[in-house]
Amino acid sequence: MLSKKILVGSWLLASSTMVCAQISTNSPYTRYGLGDMFDQSFTNNAAMGGVGYALRTSEHINAMNPASYTAVDSLSFIFDAGMSLKSSNFQEGKYKANAKNSSFDYIGMQFRLHPRLGMTIGYTPFSTVGYNFTRSKEIENSSDVTISNNFYGDGGLQQIFGGLGFKILDNLSIGANIGYLYGKLNYQTTATLSNGGDQTITYNTLSISSYNASFGLQYTQPINKQNELTLGLTYSLGHTLNGHDTQGTQITNGSNYSVVNQEQINDSYGIPHIYGGGLAWKYKKNLTVEADYTLQKWSGVKYNNRTDLYQDRSKVAIGAEFLPKEFGRNYFTRIRYRAGFYYANSNLQIPVSQNMIDGPKEYGVSVGLGLPLKLYQRNSVLSITGQYIHATPSVSDMLSENRFVLKIGLTFNEHWFMKWRVN
Repeated sequence: MLSKKILVGSWLLASSTMVCAQISTNSPYTRYGLGDMFDQSFTNNAAMGGVGYALRTSEHINAMNPASYTAVDSLSFIFDAGMSLKSSNFQEGKYKANAKNSSFDYIGMQFRLHPRLGMTIGYTPFSTVGYNFTRSKEIENSSDVTISNNFYGDGGLQQIFGGLGFKILDNLSIGANIGYLYGKLNYQTTATLSNGGDQTITYNTLSISSYNASFGLQYTQPINKQNELTLGLTYSLGHTLNGHDTQGTQITNGSNYSVVNQEQINDSYGIPHIYGGGLAWKYKKNLTVEADYTLQKWSGVKYNNRTDLYQDRSKVAIGAEFLPKEFGRNYFTRIRYRAGFYYANSNLQIPVSQNMIDGPKEYGVSVGLGLPLKLYQRNSVLSITGQYIHATPSVSDMLSENRFVLKIGLTFNEHWFMKWRVN
């Protein structure tokens, strides 16, 4: 019976991955680098500001630190999935725009292999690209001719991963996630003259087929019968990605195309070493407060075969979850109430007028609810999270972004391994 259930879960995971491989986003800043990066925070993590390095829970999957997998209950099989609805407002000077998108965020399953060994298999996006905007300017020494540049990009990188968490001591666990990273990113710029003539299309298509690896540790120290502290540490391996980058230029009159200067460059992009640390305080089963710090070492990472277009990125996050009562007749006392905040600088160096400027700084606030769906012996939860994210540029006349995100996550936490007795 167990093998059949795992097989069914694996089939659902593979099917959902194929169907939802195209992730939707819309931000002009995804024109640079690998696009928006996903930090493997599920809906419940996002509600707490994106914390998770020190979070240990048997109610949800915490992919941010694989050492947390040992917290899974011995009787449970967890199946977790989530999606997002996004509304983004952009402003650059007097120009404003709005975009709405939806995306499939993650899917995963978790179970125990041994009293000291927990396992998770999952799918998450790694990065997403999505933009489409146009800029026009007059050509020098020609007052009546303008050139319009349309910038378009789409695609994304995804990863399928498997992870193990091993409990060395009762209060010390380690873990590792190993993932297959794949996908395609398309970047394109079309130049059009106002007086007619041929269009010039510059394109860049990046195909990735590589790996991703991360490692984690969690140590829990009881203070007394009601309070405990957990320290969480993580490390993700940075390396040059195995990929093929096709770059070239097309000239077209609308019906005929000619390709000039096309070339293929291998292994021209990379991902950074990432260090994470968090400290969580837990009071009984009612209150959890956590603070996290993340350092992404983007400096020197390859970007279009250059190593001077990134900068290191730091992120600070704090979040809390409050559960009035674990058990009770009043439904509202069994809801998990969550809130959080984070601040981060950009990893981008953006070329502007022969100069390089820092990318936008970003902060976000979030609130969320964990709504129990208990039927008989089931412990399933519907998580709803609302986020407000603001990206502010380092130069006043550049693009600013306000993003409103609604995240919905569904966790099936079933007692599949319980032995029922009939008297």
